[in-house]
Amino acid sequence: MGSTGRAMKRLPFTPNCRITSALRQLWLRSRERLAALKREQYTCERCGAKQSRARGREVKVQVHHVDGVDWSGLRELIRERLLHDPDRLAVLCERCHKEERGGG
Repeated sequence: MGSTGRAMKRLPFTPNCRITSALRQLWLRSRERLAALKREQYTCERCGAKQSRARGREVKVQVHHVDGVDWSGLRELIRERLLHDPDRLAVLCERCHKEERGGG
């Protein structure tokens, strides 16, 4: 129940914020992001500031997408290719699913 005492209504589809959150978590844990951080030795390419956790001198570096990220386009693609309308989804046993995918 919410803070007002009413039960929250579940949406019949995955909300955009949940898709974006999952994609951001994938990015934050990605090997590509880590490789960029290691390449630059956790140092800002613009000003030279180095990441630090020292008390009073905390500096965080972040990885920026030079070409930007089209979050809206990514969400649309996820909905189009993965999160279909339930009427377009079939429930199959493991064996039949493997056969349906052409693996068996």
